[in-house]
Amino acid sequence: MRIPAVHSADVPDDVYLIDVREDDEWLAGHAPSAVHLPMTQLPERLAEVPAGQDVVIVCRSGHRSAEVTRFLIAQGYQNVRNLADGMFGWAAAGRPLVSEDGEVASVI
Repeated sequence: MRIPAVHSADVPDDVYLIDVREDDEWLAGHAPSAVHLPMTQLPERLAEVPAGQDVVIVCRSGHRSAEVTRFLIAQGYQNVRNLADGMFGWAAAGRPLVSEDGEVASVI
């Protein structure tokens, strides 16, 4: 199955961005508009994923988010895409990052 994907430079500002990384990764740095929904919590929080909106799933490098995108498609979601270059690509593209711990935002 081919996973629908987008690269960081092409993500629209109004997309619903779900960050599936672990808490420490999220705290260190994430996209300002992202929603934190760790991969391990997704099955019990599935209702939080909007069904009728363009959704992009992000992790550090694009591997975990590809798995989550595949899972969501299997659950019937049609408007989901993987952020193929992950948060590493997001930072490299000069997209904004914020941290939750008061430190300079970074991707770990």
